[in-house]
Amino acid sequence: MAQPIPIPHSRRPLRVLDAYCCIGGATRGYQLAGAHVTGIDIAPQPDYCGDAFVQGDAVEYIREHGAAYDFIHASPPCQGEGAPTKGTNRARNAALGRIHPRLIGPTRTALDAVGVPYVIENVAGSSVRKDLRLCGEMFGLAVLMHRYFELGGWSIPQPPHPAHRGRVRGWRHGTFYDGPYVAAYGSGGGKATVGEIRAAKGIDWSVDHLRLREALPPAYIRWIGVAFLAHTAQEAAA
Repeated sequence: MAQPIPIPHSRRPLRVLDAYCCIGGATRGYQLAGAHVTGIDIAPQPDYCGDAFVQGDAVEYIREHGAAYDFIHASPPCQGEGAPTKGTNRARNAALGRIHPRLIGPTRTALDAVGVPYVIENVAGSSVRKDLRLCGEMFGLAVLMHRYFELGGWSIPQPPHPAHRGRVRGWRHGTFYDGPYVAAYGSGGGKATVGEIRAAKGIDWSVDHLRLREALPPAYIRWIGVAFLAHTAQEAAA
């Protein structure tokens, strides 16, 4: 399990921008680390849990306002990034009209231009640099949900990745498997219910099935937020 990092004391809360915030799984993690968080999303997010919300284009907002924050978290949409959108799947998706924006590159360019420390999160198979990988088992959660994080302007060692305790519950090729983890994606086939996703991820402020599936577990991001605070405290003391 990822080891807890003591939260350093500061004179004011860390000001964090959560880009592509959705309902605020990442936002809640930074709040738990003591930060004040503003979310930006292209779509209305009535369930958003942060301290402030802006509806608009995340890349444009980062370019224009990113310098006002101490730290920026970005979770560009993953639908155009993972393995299901590559190779022959790409042509099949295009024929069906399933075209998803690929925003990691433009987001990184905007973040680098602003110069504020950042993290970009996405799935396996995406173009994010794999500086950090987190998994629900590291935090004792009932969901695996491996996610990768590119760190800009700072670094943190990769914590140990403990062995999984079993399978993800659900049907696979006509056979039902039980296990300690729920499948917090899709629907049917033994996949997690709204209540199971809320419990597994530690999200208690929304009942929107789709957005719950997309949200990061706050435990991941609290760990990142506290790690960043420890990093900045060490730099200030050096």
